[in-house]
Parts: sequence; C-alpha cells; structure tokens
Amino acid sequence: MDIPYGLTMRGLLKRQNKILILKRHPNSRTNPNRWELVGGKVDPGENFDKALIREFKEETNLKIKIADSIGAVQEDFPHKRTVALVMNVEFISGEFKISDEHIDWKWANMDEIKELNLSGWFKKLLIEKNYEL
Repeated sequence: MDIPYGLTMRGLLKRQNKILILKRHPNSRTNPNRWELVGGKVDPGENFDKALIREFKEETNLKIKIADSIGAVQEDFPHKRTVALVMNVEFISGEFKISDEHIDWKWANMDEIKELNLSGWFKKLLIEKNYEL
C-alpha cells in the first residue's frame, strides 16, 4: 500500500537571535511533547502561503508575512509522509496567545533548541541541513 504525502508549512520567526518555538500537546498524533516551529497542514485547495498565515494566527494569534524559503524537510510516519516547507516570516501585529494544540512556548537560541526534544522534521532541518540563525 502506498503511504500518502501531506504538506505542512512552518514559519521561523526571529527576535534578537532567538526563534519562536512551540511544544506539541502530549495527545498529538505526530511528535507528541516535542518542540517545533509554528505551522501545520495545508488544507485541500489552499495556497501554501495562505496556510502558513492561517496556521500562525490559529496557533499564536500573531499576524505575519512570509519573507523567503529556508527549505523543505521530509518526515515519515506509519500513516503518512509529511513534507514541511519552512519559511522565514516577519511579525506584523498581534498579541501572543498559545492555542490548545500546544502546551508551552518560548523564544530560544540555537544552543537552547539543540538541547530540547525536537520533532523529527525540525531536528533534520537543524542537524542534517545544518541550519544556523
């Protein structure tokens, strides 16, 4: 049986050499209790840039604009394969409020992030692709 692909969008929001990261809920189907960038699935028929703007608003209550692409990372699960497109984003407006999908958040630098329990795609982006702030 072929395993379906899903597309997710992730946004890297920087502030003073730190980036905004969220910790997934323990009941999450994928990557429970792991840290990641803001973002989520692209809905059928949705433009991927609009999906990232929507996900950012849903998960953080922040309005952002997309700057440029960082890259793409694949993560395989038993039920699906996910390709995450990771974009640099810029803050426009809003007051931060975390959604129910996550249980914690923080602004962290790369040294702090590398010590955390990261979602698989995020670890690939940082380690295998050697991303630096």
